[in-house]
Amino acid sequence: MKKIIKNRHWIYRKYGKRTLDVIIALCGMVIVIPVGIIISILVRIFLGSPVIFKQERPGLYEKPFYLYKFRTMIDKRDEEGNLLPDEQRLTKFGKLLRATSLDELPEFINILKGDMSFVGPRPLLMDYLPLYNKRQKHRHDIRPGLTGLAQVRGRNAISWEEKFEYDLKYIQHMSLRTDICILVETVKTVLKQDGIHSESSVTMEKFKGSNL
Repeated sequence: MKKIIKNRHWIYRKYGKRTLDVIIALCGMVIVIPVGIIISILVRIFLGSPVIFKQERPGLYEKPFYLYKFRTMIDKRDEEGNLLPDEQRLTKFGKLLRATSLDELPEFINILKGDMSFVGPRPLLMDYLPLYNKRQKHRHDIRPGLTGLAQVRGRNAISWEEKFEYDLKYIQHMSLRTDICILVETVKTVLKQDGIHSESSVTMEKFKGSNL
């Protein structure tokens, strides 16, 4: 019985997960495209251009790809031309986009391209790669996700170490049922706007390495 269950989960991981991602993404485009057009106009009005924020992130097996999101910050700089801290560049409209996760809609493109999955560890900064310990590096053994176990277990309100442990737990127990549960929990988390900020910042503090 255990062997059958293991094989079934392996098949889902190898074939079913990607198939489900494509089906959901294509169906979701019916809503994403018109909503995305409206958001693009609003971003252009309130935040300026470019409307889409593009940044290189590590994907499956740490292979770099460009992540797409709606812009949520303005390019406000100091007298020396340096960008001001996130807290001073994140506007009310930008906070609204992040709170509702509407800034993540362009990631449907990443999912269709195969860069990402709907569920998996969030793709973080390339600068973090040398900071992970041997165990944490395994978070790149699968495609990164639009949402994940860490996002429904605290989002930005939990520590980096807790996030990584949730990522690894998900990889170990990944299945169709787990993905469906996380997607449902994600909707609840977004509606309740839980864990949007860390305790000391409007955004998550940068990861500086772990002693674990």
